Amino acid sequence: MTAKTTGRAAARQRRRTVITGMGVVAPTGVGADAYWKATEEGVSALGAVTREGCGGLPLAVAGEVTGFDPASLVEERFLVQTDRFSHFAMAAADMALRDAALDAASAGEYGIGVVTAAGSGGGEFGQRELQQLWGSGPRFVGPYQSIAWFYAASTGQISIRGGFKGPCGVVAADEAGGLDAFAHAARGIRGSTAAMVVGATEAPLAPYSIVCQLGYPELSLERDPLRAYLPFTDRACGFVPAEGGAMFVAEEETAAHERGVTARAVVAGHAATFTGSGDWAASREGLARAVRGALDEAGMAPEEVDVVFADALGVPAADRAEALALADALGRHAARVPVTAPKTGTGRAFCGAAALDVACAVLAMEHAVVPPTPNVTDVRDGLDLVTGRARPADLRTALVLSRGLLGSNSALLLRHGADARP
Repeated sequence: MTAKTTGRAAARQRRRTVITGMGVVAPTGVGADAYWKATEEGVSALGAVTREGCGGLPLAVAGEVTGFDPASLVEERFLVQTDRFSHFAMAAADMALRDAALDAASAGEYGIGVVTAAGSGGGEFGQRELQQLWGSGPRFVGPYQSIAWFYAASTGQISIRGGFKGPCGVVAADEAGGLDAFAHAARGIRGSTAAMVVGATEAPLAPYSIVCQLGYPELSLERDPLRAYLPFTDRACGFVPAEGGAMFVAEEETAAHERGVTARAVVAGHAATFTGSGDWAASREGLARAVRGALDEAGMAPEEVDVVFADALGVPAADRAEALALADALGRHAARVPVTAPKTGTGRAFCGAAALDVACAVLAMEHAVVPPTPNVTDVRDGLDLVTGRARPADLRTALVLSRGLLGSNSALLLRHGADARP
């Protein structure tokens, strides 16, 4: 390796990634402020599935986004060619860009990239067009069917709409892709990209999408919203699906400082593993390895973790494996660190769930409080799970965990924005 190559590598290492803006679309609120208020108060938005065509399906409870008017947030020419999951993404990206006060023109033609994660894609749009095909014939199928269902649609539409010509991509890595997207964004920033729009949103509550999910043995079919999603308890019966998610602006640390914007959080470390589907016992080792990898990348000790945002699948074997993974990776500190799972109040929005947890982690550090785990009371598995009311705490480091139903494991470490270097 030449001295020149070594110098470039060192420069890339110095280009740390910070979060300067975020936007949220969640069952508990549209906008970061509304979402945080409900989350801090432990509000649960789980309820009966009300989407058209879903009444006769076995799934009875979900986390639906209400009060979201796409026509007031996204231009008509983009609405007609995109699915609900992309409407969420475009609206949340706008919120994040405004929050970061990021001017695309000042970043340069290739200065901003986009990376999203998605699992369900545009099921509602796709179903509508297929119904037109079989009910009325091919002449009644619109040209946008070819793109709106595609899991990369949100990345494409955000980049086209914003004129962003930096590195763009989509992560298809199961639910954990919502965290893996941040690693991809950080890689772009370690290169030459000034900023990345990053995150994940999902809309998996159309009839076709729900029918696809009925094959998951981990899906909760409980009809009582208060009992449908209770991870880390003896009454755990699976997870409740949801729609929504969050988008962020991630920037190179020095560039953000020079722009005069505040870093809301530092992306300190990330790691991912794969242990295969259906074997939740194996996820223990994979998740523990991901946590250790994130700590190593961040150059941090386990004792520095101040709060854990759990994956919290709601399946006893999976919950137990997660608790053991934390014990393996954090040692004795695992019994002392507060753990929370705010998603029991919103539902598990697949890739969007991890993005919402990142938003919640940033807000928790800013407000110095650990939000509670809604609906959960009788905790097992030896975790210090925060329930009932929010818990005040000095939070400098947050660990966010995510696992996919098909075997992905991911860990992301965030530091308080005050730790960003000037």
